[in-house]
Amino acid sequence: MHDTLRKARSLIAGGAALACLAAPALAEDREFSWSTTMTGTSDYMFRGLSLNDEDPAYQQSIDMSYGIFYAGVWGSMVAGDYEPVELDWYAGFKPVLGPVTFDLGVVYYTYFWAEDPDELDYVEFKVGAEFSPITNLTLKPVFWYVPEQANSDAVYTIEGTAAYKFHDIGIFTPTLSGLIGYSEADSDGTFFGDREPTDDYTYWNVGLALAVEKFTFDFRYWDTNIEGDGLADERFVFTTSITLP
Repeated sequence: MHDTLRKARSLIAGGAALACLAAPALAEDREFSWSTTMTGTSDYMFRGLSLNDEDPAYQQSIDMSYGIFYAGVWGSMVAGDYEPVELDWYAGFKPVLGPVTFDLGVVYYTYFWAEDPDELDYVEFKVGAEFSPITNLTLKPVFWYVPEQANSDAVYTIEGTAAYKFHDIGIFTPTLSGLIGYSEADSDGTFFGDREPTDDYTYWNVGLALAVEKFTFDFRYWDTNIEGDGLADERFVFTTSITLP
């Protein structure tokens, strides 16, 4: 495990170095843009786990970008010790090297209105890439790393996403996508605590998104290999969102 984390830190450093090499080539592409996305979902899913006690949730994000740099905040209704609201603050940059767009960023997960937010807030780093080996097919491998913090041991997550965009059907643009991920922690019982403690698990989803103008309707199946806990069981999740402007 420690060898894996050392390799993870090396990967983050190497990705940052590659991004710095690519940044000068994109220096002229400096256009400011922003958007906001409002979302309603039948369940707040985070890496295969229901974080709103299997209830519907309202979510919203505000995103800004300038050249290769981006920043934003995303919020959601959340249940349990984290309730009532989670706010995620993120920033990073997306340099392009040949056919690959890299994504190097950091996320700060916050729970300002929780009973004891200092015991819940944490930081996570991200190294990702996006490329299209064939027309309309997009692949996204991503590595997430939570360093050891005052309220958290080290956790690493590896994800892979594949999405294929079909030709328009009437007014809709359908996209079929799937994801598989694996999370592992340094300490036992990191995931689920007293309910069904484990220090690693695998999760996945597959679904169909239908885009029409500024709206997206997503129908998705989620599951994990965790046994004996309803919050990690298989489920279908419906999500609808609108992005402005």
